[in-house]
Amino acid sequence: MVETREPGEADEMGNMNEMDGMDEMDAKGPRGTLGVAVIGTGRMGADHVRRINDVISGARVAAVADLDAARAGRLADGIDGATAYTDPAAAMDDPGVDAVLIASPGPAHEAALLDAFARDLPVLCEKPLTPDAASALRVLEAEQKLGRRRVQVGFMRRYDAGYRTLKSRLDAGTYGRPLMLHNKHRNADTPPGFTDAMMINDSVVHEIDVTRWLLDEEITAVRVLRPAPTGNAPDGLSDPQLILFETAGGQVVDTELFVNCGFGYQVGCEAVCENGTARIGDDHGVFVNTAGHWGGTITPGFVERFEDAYDRQVQHWVDATRRGEVEGPSCWDGYAAAAVCEAGVLAQATGERVAVELIERPDLYR
Repeated sequence: MVETREPGEADEMGNMNEMDGMDEMDAKGPRGTLGVAVIGTGRMGADHVRRINDVISGARVAAVADLDAARAGRLADGIDGATAYTDPAAAMDDPGVDAVLIASPGPAHEAALLDAFARDLPVLCEKPLTPDAASALRVLEAEQKLGRRRVQVGFMRRYDAGYRTLKSRLDAGTYGRPLMLHNKHRNADTPPGFTDAMMINDSVVHEIDVTRWLLDEEITAVRVLRPAPTGNAPDGLSDPQLILFETAGGQVVDTELFVNCGFGYQVGCEAVCENGTARIGDDHGVFVNTAGHWGGTITPGFVERFEDAYDRQVQHWVDATRRGEVEGPSCWDGYAAAAVCEAGVLAQATGERVAVELIERPDLYR
């Protein structure tokens, strides 16, 4: 079964019955303020630096690290007490660092994680855990040698209010046993160099994780169907795609992936159960009628759509770390997602149904 332990339960409106954005302890309480080293200062890393510095409580940015020394220096210069490094290991050795947030590109994650393990530092690692199942398995094995969890993987949708409400209702059996999930994942456009494989590894990986989490089942097989492509897609990119998952419990899940839709960012999920259905992702903000027009707005990108989820995710990581605990998506979840992604990329290339290969789940992650 998939691990479902989370840092709080959602009520019917998706609110948390734990402190949702504030630790029960004051930031200067028994454990003091958590000093965080942020590894990677690109778009996500810089946003996490802002989040730790300006939004959440109980933590401060003690160090930043990036191969681009100038970029890291500019970011650190704006934060009192933060030091810039070009070597992630050196940033972890900073005397003010108590924990690590990894936001560097995926291929750099394994080395950074192993460096954190060597220092017994707790980690929030942006997805992917690593870019492939083999390296994710090495990280999994290294963490097991520590004898305890040190990593939370950044699958932030688990912290979105809508997804948390849906999860709580499915767990409670409100609509009976889940039979199917319908996902949509639309993006206005893609950056240069975006490939078919990235459609799985960078986009559908989120549907992979929420499928496992919502249904509490492992994904056992993947198929990818390719409709006629949109004229808005770059040459060589097959867009849209329909991805089909089968689970160990017999559920079937489909994901419409359309990453050059042209009109904005939309993510949603509908659960079809024995006694009813439940859907999230239809919120368009304020709905207006004016001057012959009616409607709402569509979120422009993932950062805006999931801003609250990112805030909540980092806050809960900080709170749990200050308590000496590790919660949320684990290295097992990161490894399982990587294995499903590999099956998905192969299914893209062959047009065939591809089985997902997983090792037996270790006791540490049960």
